[in-house]
Amino acid sequence: MQKNILLIGFMGVGKGALARELVRCDKSLYALDTDDMIESMTNTRIKKIFATAGETAFRALEQKTADWLAKNVTNAVISTGGGFYKVNNIKNIGTVVYLKADFSWILNRIMSAPNAKKKLKKRPLFQDIEKAKKLFEERYTAYEEVADIVIDVTGGDTGSVAEAILNRVSQQ
Repeated sequence: MQKNILLIGFMGVGKGALARELVRCDKSLYALDTDDMIESMTNTRIKKIFATAGETAFRALEQKTADWLAKNVTNAVISTGGGFYKVNNIKNIGTVVYLKADFSWILNRIMSAPNAKKKLKKRPLFQDIEKAKKLFEERYTAYEEVADIVIDVTGGDTGSVAEAILNRVSQQ
């Protein structure tokens, strides 16, 4: 297995922010974001991929990204899209850390952000809150099943959550 930390969890839980904090705490790591990688690879925004090609095409791009990560990347903290946990080789990429929080906390986190409109617009599956909640409920246990480590991020600041992740990963 690669020496990577793979952050999974529902959209808006803070995977990107925690990836940056983990890199700040451990200078031997660098951060990657699978959604950013897909946008670079296709020269298309995620929202547009969903709108024009559909979710199935997007999931195929996630698998292509996962295959590349497993073969080529080490010493990275990889923040993923909310559905990335479904890729068939996730365990070959690195230690899978599920950032766990309840739906109301995630929604409050997004809505109270200074750039809340931008954050919501960027998440195509979060356009309908009831639909997003249903999706959250469908994925909740699947995240735990895939994870090597589960970290509850509810109410935690990024610094203390990052420390907890690094401590748990070092024990693996």
